[in-house]
Amino acid sequence: MDETITIQRHIAQTQRRHPEATGELSGLLNAIAFAGKLITREVRKAGLVDILGLTGRINVQGEQVQKLDQYAHHVLVRVLAQSGFICVLASEEEEDVIHLPPGEKLGNYAIAFDPLDGSSNIDANVSIGTIFSIYRRRSPAGPGAVDDLLRPGREQIAAGYVLYGSSTMIVFTTGDGVHGFTYDPTVGEFFLSHDSIRIPQKGNIYSVNEGNCAKWTPAIQQFVAHLKESDEETHRPYVARYVGSLVADFHRTLLYGGIFMYPAETTRPRGKLRIVYEAAPLAFLVEQAGGRAIDGSGPIREITPQSLHERTPLFVGSDEDVKQLESYLRRPNG
Repeated sequence: MDETITIQRHIAQTQRRHPEATGELSGLLNAIAFAGKLITREVRKAGLVDILGLTGRINVQGEQVQKLDQYAHHVLVRVLAQSGFICVLASEEEEDVIHLPPGEKLGNYAIAFDPLDGSSNIDANVSIGTIFSIYRRRSPAGPGAVDDLLRPGREQIAAGYVLYGSSTMIVFTTGDGVHGFTYDPTVGEFFLSHDSIRIPQKGNIYSVNEGNCAKWTPAIQQFVAHLKESDEETHRPYVARYVGSLVADFHRTLLYGGIFMYPAETTRPRGKLRIVYEAAPLAFLVEQAGGRAIDGSGPIREITPQSLHERTPLFVGSDEDVKQLESYLRRPNG
């Protein structure tokens, strides 16, 4: 870890390479990092205070809302709304977009976020995370609108996540590679720890909830069965690793290679993961790191969502592993 390069310094250095930059995106990324520090503080002491467990509320996804989930949502809304850099927000916890309170300065960006992905694992002390996706507004002026966010992922200008695990990390891209920063709580700063992350072209790890295998298509079943066979090069089968927290599973895949899968199922023909809040930002990240992300028929970043909570299957990971999956999906019974 380079303790001379903070996230603020790295963002500022990147901005200087773009003379046309106004500084708003830099300010927005710094605001997200600040929100990550606040959430980290509560995650670290969650077991010591009354912030574990359920609120008793059901969110728009039909899921029980965790207290930490609710806290992370409110922190992100407050910090981002007060930043002066955004015109509209969308949270995985709310059905509709969130407009800024009267009097707050409007900016040129729209942001969507999953405040605490993997929240069902909170009480088990499993790694969780915040995922975010940023677009330049296309509404002409005034408060932003839902159409500022219902766009193909290729129009994102930045995306990333904050991982709350054994250490807190923020990993993001602005279209110039993927960079990771690790939080040092002793000085209260994120320092550059993973510069220009590149996912291996081929891995030996697959990540999927095999408890649902009976609900998959034959092509997915055959592909996973193939991964369990001996590899021609290593003479070893792929290793199964599945946390059940998307940020944690994606982070491992990004660093070590392989493939993460959340296929469509007979009971979920449209998949489970949300395009706006999860699939599109992770697809941007993995592509910037040299990997691939598809929904089973094409690139995730080419999908234009029709609603904020539209779902999709997701297959993301190393370039060769995703291409191998595509060869199975092209078979007649795929």
